[in-house]
Amino acid sequence: MTTTTTSAVAGSPYPVHTPETAPPGAGEALGALQASVGLIPNLAATMASSPGLLRGFLALREIYAAGTFTPADIQVLSITAATENDCAWCVAFHTAMALQAGVDRETIDALRARRTPRDPRHGALSDFAREMVRERGNVGAVAKERFFAAGFTPSQALEVVLGMGFSLLANYAQHLTQAPLDPFLAAHAWSS
Repeated sequence: MTTTTTSAVAGSPYPVHTPETAPPGAGEALGALQASVGLIPNLAATMASSPGLLRGFLALREIYAAGTFTPADIQVLSITAATENDCAWCVAFHTAMALQAGVDRETIDALRARRTPRDPRHGALSDFAREMVRERGNVGAVAKERFFAAGFTPSQALEVVLGMGFSLLANYAQHLTQAPLDPFLAAHAWSS
């Protein structure tokens, strides 16, 4: 699913670009994204207005995916960040990706409601990330202890920083661009 023409987002100066309409440096990035995942999500298409942001976001995405967290862990972190940052588009997108990664519906529902999932691993991971966002990186001793008790390492605590940075780029870009929710995400719409 791609956008075939550049269209303006109502009330936003950010068009939904295609590889053909994007500024130099962004069209190639959108084309590569489409080749790797089969579509260009509307948020990425609006991020193309800043080729540097889009290229940086996609490069960081690759680095993050190559880390030690499982695809399910990454989606738990992404939904946690998106709910904390009130990014409805991102919650919908990462809900779809979490289902694809095998995250159970009960965990997803808890995350979307800003609650701690019952699963001990994902509960500790989400609580650690939530506190990181809310406290601007100042994670308290209780959340740290629970994170480490769930089997995570000090290195992975720093990897959560990477994940929150990755999510922040998307969450804040969405707040600016107001990319429309892609039709394939409609079933996962969210509001705070």
